[in-house]
Amino acid sequence: MSSYTQNFIGSAYPVHSVAEALGEKKPPTGVDLSITHGAMTPIDVVKTRIQLEPTKYTRGVIGSFRQIIGEEGAGALLTGAGPTFAGYFLQGGFKFGGYELFKKLIVGNIGMETAQQNRMSVYLAASALAEFFADIALCPLEATRIRLVSQPDFANGLIGGFARIYREEGLGAFYAGFGPILFKQVPYNMAKFSTMEIVLEAALRASGKTKHELSQNEAVVYNLGSGLTAGFAAAIISQPADTLLSKINKNKALPGETTVGRLVKYSRELGVKGLFTGLTTRLIMVGTLTALQFSIYGEIKQALGATNSTEISKAQ
Repeated sequence: MSSYTQNFIGSAYPVHSVAEALGEKKPPTGVDLSITHGAMTPIDVVKTRIQLEPTKYTRGVIGSFRQIIGEEGAGALLTGAGPTFAGYFLQGGFKFGGYELFKKLIVGNIGMETAQQNRMSVYLAASALAEFFADIALCPLEATRIRLVSQPDFANGLIGGFARIYREEGLGAFYAGFGPILFKQVPYNMAKFSTMEIVLEAALRASGKTKHELSQNEAVVYNLGSGLTAGFAAAIISQPADTLLSKINKNKALPGETTVGRLVKYSRELGVKGLFTGLTTRLIMVGTLTALQFSIYGEIKQALGATNSTEISKAQ
């Protein structure tokens, strides 16, 4: 019999079961990220400005809100909304749908009993694989968003910003931040899904109920609570990479400058404290949107009857 490790590694690129998995009814995936990230655009604008110009925005979250509105008008808080909606709609489809798919495929390859005994490994692997493909879709739109937020006169929206970057810097400019975005988003997603699963399992065990025994109101509370905790964990883990990503996408690279070289340069310039600039704002943003994402996702799945997710929690 193959070992757990052999089965687990082999399940990353399964050949069988794909048609069966894709043929089953799948829940909607991109809508909740598009809605929640879009709603968080004003906070994201403030967070990005604080990261990129910490010496200018020194008054905290509320003070920075007021400063931006006073200097540029309330409309400035919606800068980058187009790329945010489009990017996170695509990313959400790959993130949530990919997580469900990869979890199902991994469990199908190693077996339910083994998966339950090693469920943290399953959560981490499924979320990492899903995020890798999600970031391929997200990266060009995130690069456009950061450019629009950091340089308000760069273009008048998603299409204009996207076209200008392509025209002046070429296709490669959209993926200049791909390394940093993987460095940020893969640990972020792994922390997000694994924390959510573990916290929800612990809460269900404490209550003595299974998911199916929860009332609709209880399910909302459990999803919000576990999602909020997951959001805080994910935000803290990925904060340094988020700051570096903002720096990478703000300006063009100098001639001969590599992405790795830029990361090292910015890390040295910022130091540990600088890498966590804007964490308070991001905790508010990520904690709130993650809680809402899991709650909305659960509600949509329930409404459409798409409740056939693979469950390996011992508190089902």
